[in-house]
Parts: sequence; C-alpha cells; structure tokens
Amino acid sequence: MGNIDSTLGSAGRRQFLGYTGAGILAALLPACSGSSTGNAYSHTIAWGRQQCEAALTGKVAALSVALMKGNRIVFQQAFGNASASTPATNQTRFNIGSVSKVFAALAAMILQDRGLLDLDTPIAKYLPSFSMLSPHYTRITTRHLLSHSSGLGGQNNWNIFTGGVAMPRYVENTLTALANEHLKYSPGEMANYCNDGFTLVDPVVAAVSGQSYVEFVQQNILTPLNMSNSCFLASAPTTGTFAMPYGINGAWYPQEFSNVYASGGLCSTPGDIMNLAQMLLDGGAFQGRQIVSAAAIAEMGRDQTTKLHVNPTPVYSFGLGWDWVKSSALAYAGNTTWIKDGETPAFSSMFIVLPDAQLAVMLTGHTGYNPFALAYGLVEQAMQEDGSIRASAPLLGALAPSVATAPDVTTAAGMYGNHSAPIHVQVGSDGSLVLNRYAGTGTGNSMWQPLDDGVTQYEYRSDGWWWSDNTGHSYSFNIQSGTDLDGQPFSYRYLVQRTSGSSALGGDVIAQQLTARSLPLSSAWQARLNSTWVPTNLTSTDEITALRGAATWHTTIGSLSEFEGYILFGGNDPWGYQLLTPLADDRGGVSVRAPNEAGRELNEISFSVAADGLETMTVGGLQFVRVPL
Repeated sequence: MGNIDSTLGSAGRRQFLGYTGAGILAALLPACSGSSTGNAYSHTIAWGRQQCEAALTGKVAALSVALMKGNRIVFQQAFGNASASTPATNQTRFNIGSVSKVFAALAAMILQDRGLLDLDTPIAKYLPSFSMLSPHYTRITTRHLLSHSSGLGGQNNWNIFTGGVAMPRYVENTLTALANEHLKYSPGEMANYCNDGFTLVDPVVAAVSGQSYVEFVQQNILTPLNMSNSCFLASAPTTGTFAMPYGINGAWYPQEFSNVYASGGLCSTPGDIMNLAQMLLDGGAFQGRQIVSAAAIAEMGRDQTTKLHVNPTPVYSFGLGWDWVKSSALAYAGNTTWIKDGETPAFSSMFIVLPDAQLAVMLTGHTGYNPFALAYGLVEQAMQEDGSIRASAPLLGALAPSVATAPDVTTAAGMYGNHSAPIHVQVGSDGSLVLNRYAGTGTGNSMWQPLDDGVTQYEYRSDGWWWSDNTGHSYSFNIQSGTDLDGQPFSYRYLVQRTSGSSALGGDVIAQQLTARSLPLSSAWQARLNSTWVPTNLTSTDEITALRGAATWHTTIGSLSEFEGYILFGGNDPWGYQLLTPLADDRGGVSVRAPNEAGRELNEISFSVAADGLETMTVGGLQFVRVPL
C-alpha cells in the first residue's frame, strides 16, 4: 500500500525522493510557459491534461485528477475507461489505498479532541486482547502506530486484497498473526513504513468510540465533509460507479476489495478528497463546522521523527498519517508540504497539500503510471504559474568530485541485510568498494550481480562518498551508536545511497551490516535448506494471485555460502530475500535493524507439525507447506 501494498515493493516511495527538488521535473516532463493568469491556471491545466492522456497506456485504463487553490477546484477531470463499457467520470470511485491512512489519523485526532483517546497511552489499555511475543509490545502507543514507529514487522497478507467479494475479519486475523510474532525493534527506536500499525488503529477507534471503524469514519468524517462519493467496500456495492481493475493484456478483473480499512480501504474520487483538503487548509473546519481542532491538524502535520533514537538520514518526515510533512524542495522555497501516496494491486494514488500556498492535488488511477512525477509536476506547474515558488533547493550534481585517499573502512566489508536482497560489500586494498546484490532464486548456489548495472568498482572521492562514473548513485557508511530505551548499548553500521539530481543530499539507508554468526545452522534448519513452500490458506478470491499468477506467493528457504549461520528466506516479488536469524529450531526471526524503506516488511517465520504429520510454516498470516521433491 505504498503504500498499503507493500507486496508491490517500495520503489515508489524511494523514487519520490528523486522528485523532491524544484526544477527536477523539467528534465522529465515539459515545463509550462507564459506568465501567471491569476487562478485560471490555464497552462497547468493544459499540461495536466496532456500528461494524463499520455499516461493511458499499458495497464492504465483510467486516471482522475483534481487541483484546488484556496477554496476553489481549478482543475478536475477523469480520463479513460472505468470498465470495459463505462467511461470514467468525476464521480467514478477508485480505491485510494494508503491515502486512507489520513482518515485513520483524523479519526484518532477527533477521539483525542473528545478526551476518549490519548495518543501516548499504550494501546494495550484499549485492546486488552492485543499481545505479541516481545514484552515491549505493551509500550506501543497510537502515536507509534500513526507515525510508523511501532516496531511491528510489516503486514498481514492473508485476504488483504480480494477480487469480487469482501472478506471479513481481517483485523481479527491480524491480531492473531501478531500474537505469534516479535517486534523488530522497541517502539519509538526508529521508523519503517508499516501497514499493520494502521490496521491496529481500526480496533482502537472501535474500542474507545463504541462504533465500528467504518461507522465512525462515515459519521464523523465522510458525512460532515459531504464526501458522498466515498465509502469502504465492506460488501458488494449497490450504488456508485467504480473503476474496475485492468490488466496489461487488456483484460478487466472483478471489483477490488481492500479489506484493510484503516490502512488502505477507502474508495473515493479526487473531488471528494478536495473536501478533505479544504478542511485541512481551514484548520479542521468545513463549511462553518469544526470537524477536528486546528491543534490536531497541526499535530498531524508535525514531523514525528525528530525524537527517534535511530534516524541517520532523515529524508522521511512521517507525520501522523502523512508520509512526508516536508518536501526538501518546497520547504526550501518556504512552503509546508503534507504528502500521502497510496497503492493497491490495481490502483495508484497521490495526495499533496500545501497549507502555506493554499494548494492541494489528488491523483488516482490504474497502477502503471507514475503518480509521484505527475502529481508533483502539477504542484510545481501551478506554483510556477502563480509565482508561489520563490527558490529552488540545491541538488546533488552528476559530476563526481576528485579522487581522494580513502579512509580505512576494512571493517565495513561484509554482508548487509534489508527487506529485499542482501548486499555484499567488499573493500579493496586501495579503499575502493565492490557492491554486489543477491540475484539468486533462494535455493542452490549463491548468485550475485552489481548493485548498479555495469558498475564493478566505486572510488572514494573528496566529498566523502564512493562514486562511479557509470551510475548516478554514490555511497557512504553511517554508524549509529547509543543506548536504547532499555539502557542497552547499540551500534549499527548502514550503507547509504544517494542519487544525483536529488535534493535529498544526505541519501538514505539501503542496508545494515550484519554480524557473522559463529554457530552453524542446526540439523532442523539444515533439513529445510533449498526447499520451496506454497501457501495453503489463500482463498480463490486472492487478487494478487489473480493478477500475477499462482506462483506469486511461493517462497524458499536457503542459505548463503558466503555468510553461513543465517537463513535466506523469501522469493520473487512480492517477497524479496531476507536474512533471518534462527531463534529456535521452529522459528526464524528478524536480523535487520534499519530505518525507513531498508527495514520495511521484515518477516518472521515459524513452524508447526500438522495433524497429517507435515510441517507447516506460518508467515504474516499466511500458512505454507513444503513442495515435495
């Protein structure tokens, strides 16, 4: 769910960092011309129409957009087809994925305004049935959930998206899954995008309000904001027009049901979202009615990452419900920015609000276009046209600085882990780096390929980073040391990547160095190596299987000859390959302690023996059996 659909990968959120510099889009998309025409935004509208029409290729059958300045929508239009025989209109509803998280945060803030919820009270007080294997779960607060700093592993994938029919009890199934998992770090230590955290907001709202989450949001947000084209699909719809999922082969698929309401379950239109934006711009008021306090809106838009224990490259600025509460470029130009993206298997969305500029944009459509570039481009075009952009942020140049004598980074060599693929770092005698990424299939011999295509070596340069002339990426190391919330010392070494042309000059963590294990894998784990596993509890309505094929959820268990003692678990998209630590003969746990995208969606696997004597593996709500040899 960008993204609710972590199953779609995290490239989107990292890709957005490349669009946070004013003027960057000029190299990607045509710039507007002419001078300001007041609030007409004629050049912006013409640009937006051209870009939306050009995006209707491949898997993208429909797009819908709205741009608001002040209290007036200056551009609203739908493009393409919502289904095989229905053109998309401004009333066509799309699944907006994780943009729904803004509504979850609003629900919590409304309850706080009413004195029913304290953001900093542990949620175990409100949810006595909530438990985990790590005792620190009792520290998790609603603020942690809303700012992605709870330490929860990732997301429950069982029936998260279904085609043609809604599947109930997703929240209950998630609570059951979490009861069999550990935290990956103590709440408040660092932040990773986490869908399960927002899933837990659902029962918290229900517990303190006495209503279901869906009823509460409808009564206290959607209805007061006149969002008549917005709803949660808890059952087959009887009213409204909805965009249907569409495939690159030209096939249309059944209605998409996102069963994870608080994290990504809302259907809406850009026009309806502009009512939400109007309320946000007016400090919680809409058409004379105070929906939530101005202080609550301000708190949602405050950077919640500033007090984290581990935040080496603070390019992500999580608010409450927001992915970013500042954009490097727009903040440099003197504009506050609130940004939320959303993604499901079938749809991609982007919501941007600039309270200082009184500007907002919502873009949604079938997955397959670039919502980051298009939505941000609309903002940039509009601000150029009305003169709101006063300065451009400094960007990282593409020209590598001069070669310099490298520091001794011998201890930086080794294996690095993250949520997608191990990275092997080798240090040459001259201080140069070789960076290779795991490219195997999870079983058999290890396979590696250059982290950046065609790059065999990086040289140390005078700016303190390792560069190659054959890629726009440069690299460095960052060590985070300190004392954790339990008074225990910690030290993490991270591999950091930055991109030429980006205003994120400090780059971002892409992997954490792991310590070599002296103990070999036990015989129980040895017996599982080079095995493939298939899910047994997926329903026939699982949408991801329908869109990608039956082999999508297959997983493997293996090992790396270069790094023995760890378990290599995963598979092709949506899994990625992760190095797990054996916690016992029947459980493999999280090894990585990395912030931001590098530590997102980390898996814990456990085993039991079924009644038929077959070993069953459980991962994030899904159950698997081994494929016979």
